[in-house]
Amino acid sequence: MDPNTRGPEEYGHDGEGHAPRPRPARDPLTAPDFGQPTPGPARTVELVVGEHLLTVNPVDGSEIELRPPTDRTERPVKRTAEQRAEAERAARPPAPAGPAPTAQPLLGRQDEREQLVRFLARGRSVRLTGPAGSGRTSLLDLVAEDCDDLAPDGVVRLSGFGRTPDELLHDLFHAVHDADRRRPDGEELRALVREIGAVVVVDDLDFGGAALDELLDATPECAFLLGATPDTPVPAADSAVEEVVLSGLDRAGGVEVIERAVGRTLTEEEANWAGDLWFESEGLPLRFVQAGALLRQRDQLRAGAEAVDAFGVFEDARELAAPVETGAGEAEEIPLPSLGEAAAPAPLLAARLSASARAALRFAVALDGEIPHQAHLPALTGDTHADAALGELAACGLVSPVGTRYRLAAGVRTQLEAAGYGDDADSRAKAAAQHYAWWAAHPSVTPERVCAEADAVLAALATVVPATTPPAEDEEATAVLLARAAAPAFAAGLHWTAWENALHEGAEAARLAGESADRAYFHHELGVLAICAGDLDRARSELEASLGLRGALTDKRGTVAGRRALALVADASGDVPGLAAAMAGEEVSEARHEESAPPSRGIQAALPTYPPDAETLVHRPVPAAAPTPARHSRGGLRSMARRNLVAVGAGALLVAVLGTVVTLGATSDNDAGDPADRSGVNPSASTGVGDGGQDSQTPSEDAASGDTGTATSRPTDPGPDGTMGTSDDPTPSESALPSTGASSSQSTGSGGSSPTPTRTSPTSPRPSHSASSSPSSSSSGGSSSSPSPSGSGSSSPAPSASVSNSASGSTSAAPVSPSTAGSAASPFSLSSESVI
Repeated sequence: MDPNTRGPEEYGHDGEGHAPRPRPARDPLTAPDFGQPTPGPARTVELVVGEHLLTVNPVDGSEIELRPPTDRTERPVKRTAEQRAEAERAARPPAPAGPAPTAQPLLGRQDEREQLVRFLARGRSVRLTGPAGSGRTSLLDLVAEDCDDLAPDGVVRLSGFGRTPDELLHDLFHAVHDADRRRPDGEELRALVREIGAVVVVDDLDFGGAALDELLDATPECAFLLGATPDTPVPAADSAVEEVVLSGLDRAGGVEVIERAVGRTLTEEEANWAGDLWFESEGLPLRFVQAGALLRQRDQLRAGAEAVDAFGVFEDARELAAPVETGAGEAEEIPLPSLGEAAAPAPLLAARLSASARAALRFAVALDGEIPHQAHLPALTGDTHADAALGELAACGLVSPVGTRYRLAAGVRTQLEAAGYGDDADSRAKAAAQHYAWWAAHPSVTPERVCAEADAVLAALATVVPATTPPAEDEEATAVLLARAAAPAFAAGLHWTAWENALHEGAEAARLAGESADRAYFHHELGVLAICAGDLDRARSELEASLGLRGALTDKRGTVAGRRALALVADASGDVPGLAAAMAGEEVSEARHEESAPPSRGIQAALPTYPPDAETLVHRPVPAAAPTPARHSRGGLRSMARRNLVAVGAGALLVAVLGTVVTLGATSDNDAGDPADRSGVNPSASTGVGDGGQDSQTPSEDAASGDTGTATSRPTDPGPDGTMGTSDDPTPSESALPSTGASSSQSTGSGGSSPTPTRTSPTSPRPSHSASSSPSSSSSGGSSSSPSPSGSGSSSPAPSASVSNSASGSTSAAPVSPSTAGSAASPFSLSSESVI
């Protein structure tokens, strides 16, 4: 066909008018620019963590709050049999690319297999102990298949590599229950796992003793099949865990393993060589698998180019086989590997693999033995067919399955490092970190996929962090980018051990790179993680460090998130941030007179106490207002309640005292013998014009004009009916009070003598001068004399008493009684002694 004239089939048509089907584009092998990832929308995930709601925010920091009382998630339900089967397939390591290898029966393990099944059928937990490379994992897989129908919840496969008892309990909970966004804690977790009845297979167990007893006690309805190495701590002496030791194969079994790997019967020379290897390796099956791979590679070299694999994974073998293609005689002269090469076969096996497989081995050495997922190998190695390298490595016995991934087999890393595979480990780790930083931040990558690759990601992060330096102006530190991308994914995927490790590594990388904003983010996340774990002291310190850095950077959104989390810490610990800030001195116990009280934590959190470039975080001291006396006080709600009780008691006492005073004052008015009743209320004393003294008993001439007040004393005579307040009661002029009204003969002009002075009560109100009273007419020459304070008997002039009734608004203290309105005497007149 003419290349310039394209036919319909080239556009996707099949020539029959069907609609075109576009060909899917293939992703590039490598990211266009690892250092500058394309920004995408921030992915926030909401999790239920015990009594808290956690919103994972990769931008400003995660937010945590208490679950409202009305928001109670339903009890998680268990998975069905189909869901458990799907979860079990997901928990297994991925199958290598290429044709599936033929399943081979396990040799020399039938007795151990039957013994393990008998223990589990009786509900007993058993530990299978065997060295690395003894076939322990393969035996556990066979026993798990035999026990599939023993327990109501089936068989649960877990990996104990680097896991703690608490983490295994969480893994068991999620394997049985359908709760992807929930992480119970404390009693809730133990109540849920206590109801699980399953055969739990845990390989690569790392703990024993009391930690193992904790795991067994939390799951009484489960039977555990544990796989461990001899150097793993043994169970406690009183633990009900059976022990089965896995030994090596005999010589015949080792030869049979080699023959299965080669696909033919061994020659006499090869059989003798296998016998020597059995003696040196103590019958470990892994050594025989690797020996079989050596013989298979030897056969391929002898066969020449015709034995190249159909998938092209042995392209490098052509170059190795070229010198021996000249004749069959020369090909037969390829010697067997030496005993030393057979004991440490990794370098020789790797030298005969493809270039992509050798590159994968170099990445594994740089990543602490972790093999990246086969989907990442094309991007890391630059070979589009590098995903088949995992199959090569597994067939040669250089890798072994661990959980959902692969690691270098026992002793392989040491052998490869001795052969020079670790010379470029730093550059390989940096390339892997750049790739994972781009991949983990991609919007299409789920948190579960990142968690499955957690060990490789953390290994790359731990390698590049120590070499972190401040980046250039337009660049960013690779370690910081990787930690910022991976940490939120670990949190959302509920892999919190990896989350914590990523946060610690990220904080250190941000410090070395001088990135204060990223450093504040990592400290904030560590504080939130500590809240979820119940470590309030650590949470407070981490959040205060984050707030100090963000305060220096004026990061308002991050500061708000940090303050909310810190308020939750204060509430959980019994502190009230506002009250603690206002009563900083009272929250300090055993403060001395000569020392100033340090500021409360609420004040410290509000201050920018950390400069951006500081390596060591030191709080900036805040001087106290004044020294506080030495005393013992307790902070929190107890001290506040004590202060409230004291205040309430003082208020009650004050009310009681005031009530008593008022009652006594009210009852004192009914005392007829009290001289205080003889004087009016609020009398006003004024000096008459032309008076020579104080006219306390003689009224003024205009007393009848309304300028005098009325008496305020109550009548004491009830009258004939004996009842107070009736019409027959006598008027005040008829009462027992001393008469203050003078007759018409007692005019002011006669100069009569003054009456006897009257003693007034000390509690009587003092006379007040009316500023608005009009001038009253003074008496005509009348004056009254009173004894002087010195007792000389001389009279002293004093103003006459009168009550203003002017239009200025000043009124008398009591209304004028009709019976006394026409009286010439003023009831408000005071004696000279009372005025003095």
